[in-house]
Amino acid sequence: MAEDNVIKLFKCLSDKSRLQILKSLIHEDMYVELLAERLDLAPSTISFHLKKLEDANAVTSRKEQYYNIYSINKEVFKASILDIIKEESTEADLQKEREDNYRKKVIENFFEYGKLKNIPAQRKKRLIILEEIAKAFQPEREYTEREVNIIIADFHDDFCTLRREMVGENILTRTNAIYRLVAN
Repeated sequence: MAEDNVIKLFKCLSDKSRLQILKSLIHEDMYVELLAERLDLAPSTISFHLKKLEDANAVTSRKEQYYNIYSINKEVFKASILDIIKEESTEADLQKEREDNYRKKVIENFFEYGKLKNIPAQRKKRLIILEEIAKAFQPEREYTEREVNIIIADFHDDFCTLRREMVGENILTRTNAIYRLVAN
């Protein structure tokens, strides 16, 4: 189900009258006047809500003599909410682009000529900086603490803080004074 349709459906379901209409239609197909009588609402109100439900593909209609008969679209309601959420978003590429632009901006603001100007206070920005520094480490290679300090010192003088942060954020692991880059 497309994201726009899901939003329409959820908006429809958030209205009490529409929910009552759907509950009535689950038992049997009905026309506007019968729904109005059963739910004690004006036929114009029922028509308004049925139009919204039809736009969201929650109900379907068919013509029988003088009446439009409405029925619930059971296929729409068979999908679980988890299935709906798992579907790829049309916004995914746009979100990725925004994240990449944000990451690039943070790196530009905190690095100058390959050196870290200062350590960001905000965790999200600090994590980006730490991930950027981690690119200097080779995967699968073991490093002594001295080697780690030398690599980090190329970026900033406070290598102890950065090393501790990299271990704390699980970018590097430390076992018996041996460091390794955590594989992504």
